[in-house]
Amino acid sequence: MLVLTRKSNQSIMIGDDIEVSVLSIMGEKVRIGIQAPRDIPVFRKEVYLEIAQERAREHAGGGDSFRSEVDAALDRMGRKS
Repeated sequence: MLVLTRKSNQSIMIGDDIEVSVLSIMGEKVRIGIQAPRDIPVFRKEVYLEIAQERAREHAGGGDSFRSEVDAALDRMGRKS
């Protein structure tokens, strides 16, 4: 794991297309902003794990890609255009 120190209003880049910005720090909470292309899904970890569990239940032994399953989950949640 790479560990970086950033202050409020500072960013890091992941590759050429993903920027993670520290928006504010309030006590032990840090607000971050993520700019990424629309074709790269970004989830809180607990949501990601729920999608992965649903994928495992629905597609045990199936050959569909994880990306298409995430897109389908987003469609059901009304978050992807």
